[in-house]
Amino acid sequence: MSRFLMIDIGAGTMDILYYDTASQTPYKAVVKSPVRDLAETVAATQGSLLVTGAEMGGGAISNVLIERARDHEVVMSASAAATIHHDIERVRSSGIRVVDDETAEEMQKDSQYTHVTLGDLQQERLEQIVTGFGVPFAFDVVGVCSQDHGVPPPGVSHLDFRHSIFTAVLDANPSPHSLLYEGGAVPPAMNRLSSIAACVGMLPTDEVYVMDSGMAAIVGASMDTSAQAKKNIMVMDVATSHTLCAALTGDEITGFFEYHTRDVTRERMEQLVPGLANGQISHEQILREGGHGAYLRTSFGFDSAEVLIATGPKRALLEGSRLPITFGAPGGDNMMTGTIGLLESIRRRKELDPIRYL
Repeated sequence: MSRFLMIDIGAGTMDILYYDTASQTPYKAVVKSPVRDLAETVAATQGSLLVTGAEMGGGAISNVLIERARDHEVVMSASAAATIHHDIERVRSSGIRVVDDETAEEMQKDSQYTHVTLGDLQQERLEQIVTGFGVPFAFDVVGVCSQDHGVPPPGVSHLDFRHSIFTAVLDANPSPHSLLYEGGAVPPAMNRLSSIAACVGMLPTDEVYVMDSGMAAIVGASMDTSAQAKKNIMVMDVATSHTLCAALTGDEITGFFEYHTRDVTRERMEQLVPGLANGQISHEQILREGGHGAYLRTSFGFDSAEVLIATGPKRALLEGSRLPITFGAPGGDNMMTGTIGLLESIRRRKELDPIRYL
């Protein structure tokens, strides 16, 4: 077993790491995210749309489809409509017609519609990128991480629900790699990761793993050389869509909080980061402030933090901070934080030999 393909699907970019453990050779690429690529493709078309496929990250593609529905007919299969919202009536209220998957498949024969297939994994595009590395498009393991809010029961906040999934797992095993799932073992409520796992299962690979991108980023940032031989560390991943900060003792999470990146400032982070280390934040408080929530198991105190590592494509938000921040580059590349977190999580799960991320 040696050929690992790791993919971090974000709102802005898709980050790809191919790693051969036999030769210890990495190849990597940072490209436009699938959601942005598809949004631009759809925006370049005209007339009526028929949209099928699976749930994927929303954002840009959701905005384009809703905008198109103001002037033209947009028909979506029920599976694809979950990209916009899990409440189908809310999708319909935006002017989009939602039909069952079988009807949508039959409608593909109608030439009046431009047909678009949604999905976080574009196999043909991915194959072009990987074969461009000069390696075969065949793998022992493929791992993918992405953001998944889950599908909560009626009346339950999707933010509370997402964090209840994290809490249940981390209370039993506080290591972030405990939130790595084999392809066939994704909790059913994690609809997006389930869709991704199904798509990855069609690739030429022996094993499939998926993980929430925030948890993968925690592991990846902790692999930075500045964290080596340190006990108490803090990591901040400022991504295009979400910002997550975690405190770790060894390889165990003591706590974390999460916000939309658009809702945090450098000054707010300068309050939240010490608050997390000192055990002075709560899930309810973060939700009230418009954040995604928090998890607090224990605390080591901010004065005991040995290093504060910042990663992520939007980490310039922290530039000039009064906090003693180290701008990390796990594996020598800030943009590989999620993919290295995936690779390390899989390595730990499979109890493989250590990898040096230099």
